[in-house]
Amino acid sequence: MSQQAHSGKPLDPSPILALSTAYWDAQTLLTANRMGLFGLLSSEALTLQQIADGLNSQPQACRLLLNACIALQLVSEQDGLYACSELSRAFLAPGSPAYLGDAIRYSDDLYQTWGKLQQALETGQPQMPAQQYTGENEQQTRHFVYGMHNRALGVGRVLVDLLNLEGRRQMIDVGGGPGTYSSLLAQRYPKLHSTVLDLPSVVEIADEIIDSMKMSERVKTRPLDYHHEDFPTGNDVVLISGVFHRETEETCRGFIERARDALEPGGMLVISDIFTDANSQGPRFATLFGLNMMLTAEQGTVHADAAVVNWMEQAGFGQLHRREFPPPMPHRVVYGVKQ
Repeated sequence: MSQQAHSGKPLDPSPILALSTAYWDAQTLLTANRMGLFGLLSSEALTLQQIADGLNSQPQACRLLLNACIALQLVSEQDGLYACSELSRAFLAPGSPAYLGDAIRYSDDLYQTWGKLQQALETGQPQMPAQQYTGENEQQTRHFVYGMHNRALGVGRVLVDLLNLEGRRQMIDVGGGPGTYSSLLAQRYPKLHSTVLDLPSVVEIADEIIDSMKMSERVKTRPLDYHHEDFPTGNDVVLISGVFHRETEETCRGFIERARDALEPGGMLVISDIFTDANSQGPRFATLFGLNMMLTAEQGTVHADAAVVNWMEQAGFGQLHRREFPPPMPHRVVYGVKQ
């Protein structure tokens, strides 16, 4: 099966074969998470029959799932008793501070959509319209908002360390989703107040999350269609996180100009997202994320952070900085000050 490379060394097709079955791994994780396996095993080790009963599964089929989860390092087994691995207990067991199960449920909702990649390429249309997970489908909207919250808890704690908002008192969080970033920043800066601006169905869930983080006194929500409504003015900070990947260059430039108008002189604009390198051909996750956004938003794409710096400079921002989050986070942040 091997072929010769130009160097004369044989080429190994293993990477291609692994890619062709990568969905096997994904569907094993998504199904185990959806069925509640990790919650079932989070507190005590159980027998095969107990797990099959708990998952309403046939024992032999359940054994195959457990063996696959063991191979994926999600489950451990000793003397016929199965338990969460250290990894799944930390990130997949409900109640864990680093829980990612809701984020993975949103990935589960996307699974069928990715099977329509060819249709998206041929038609140029998203295969899961954004309205479906931002209001029309209540369950998918909840998965989406809580999934954003799961991810934002980790990403936001890093973002807080990358920014200095000392002395700044009023922030608007444009497209702020679950309000997680605003809540984390308000926790770090006790004088900071923030207003999360997003669609009505999203901020309704955000209110729950903000309250659970005990920040509802200083972090408020306001329904707003950020495509058509003006941003509130008089702010020290405008945060736009996870929005640019849904929009064209023209729209993003418009957001930057509207953010400038919403800021007081010396105010800071912070744009956080998954960005590519200047040539748009890497990093790997960012390029694949661009496809994901094409599948799920009408203008979905991915931009280069170098381009965002240029747009901000042209809009009158100075003291511009561009920073990458530490691995494994694929995020980057660009920020600057209104001149």
